[in-house]
Amino acid sequence: MNPQAAALIGAAIAVVTGLGAGIGIGIATGKTSEAIARQPEASGKIQGAFLIGIALAEATAIYGLVVSLLLLFK
Repeated sequence: MNPQAAALIGAAIAVVTGLGAGIGIGIATGKTSEAIARQPEASGKIQGAFLIGIALAEATAIYGLVVSLLLLFK
């Protein structure tokens, strides 16, 4: 297999991390809304944990983007 073709396939696979992060953030948002609806008095704690989780998921997506760009412009 051509090394450039392998790098392009690897870049395409790395981009899929964005899809996983999007799905994870969507599920987390739905569960956060449900939790706040059930216990509105705990909304501050719930939102704090939610924001930390979103930041970690988004960081994973950014890492995938960086890896795909590194492979693409190798």
